[in-house]
Amino acid sequence: MDLPHPLSQLTGAGADDERLRLRRTFTEDAVRYDRARPGYPAEMFTEFAPGSRVLEIGCGTGQATVPLAQCDCEVVAVELGAEMADLARGKLAGFPRVEVVTAAFEDWPLPPEPFDIVLAATSFHWIDPAVRVTKSADALRVGGTLAVISTHHIAGGSSEFFADVQRCYERYDPYTPPWLRMKTAAEISSESTEIDASGRFGPVRLRRYEWECAYTTQEYLDVLGTYSGHRALPDGARNGLLDCIATLIDSSYGGQIVKRYLTELRTAEKV
Repeated sequence: MDLPHPLSQLTGAGADDERLRLRRTFTEDAVRYDRARPGYPAEMFTEFAPGSRVLEIGCGTGQATVPLAQCDCEVVAVELGAEMADLARGKLAGFPRVEVVTAAFEDWPLPPEPFDIVLAATSFHWIDPAVRVTKSADALRVGGTLAVISTHHIAGGSSEFFADVQRCYERYDPYTPPWLRMKTAAEISSESTEIDASGRFGPVRLRRYEWECAYTTQEYLDVLGTYSGHRALPDGARNGLLDCIATLIDSSYGGQIVKRYLTELRTAEKV
């Protein structure tokens, strides 16, 4: 399985401190992140009108930015990590209507002209909860759309492997509960409480996309190496965990496993 997220064990100021610490881990190996992280279902981008003016929060290395640029959108992408922002700029150099800004979204001053869309692709949970919904609303025109993408590892794919690998996590990760199992898509909450409670947006619309990705042993170790929870482990524990996982894939699964994903797109219009 994937490492249980340490933020799930914390509340209040402790969660805020841990969120800031963990989100900085993404800036440590941008090249691996760009190479290993799965992208997003292509059909999802048909939800965005071509030519829209878009503010992207936490663009990373541009995995969602490129499809937007290919739809002729005008994009301002704000990215905290300098190395990630540089990679994104290189990939988007051929799109003159795209600007990548190196900054924390919380601190970045909004431009006077409002946006049609504010997009956060697998990044919204890293933004300060006191800021993310209200500042997104402030950035939008009336009738503009907040779009939040989240990705979940769900039951399916190489199910037996993800049950067996639990023993590796229990051995090397102190956050792993012994009863941990993968949820089905139906068990993933469809609530949008934070957006609903803000009073700044109309009803949230939810679209879901299920898909699978095959990984060789090294490809799977690479993608695990981009997860903040794995990167935050002490070196000895992380190396032991990855060695345990590699041995399991090579010895019992022929050097390849399949992972099933659920990508969710939540959209709401500013009122």
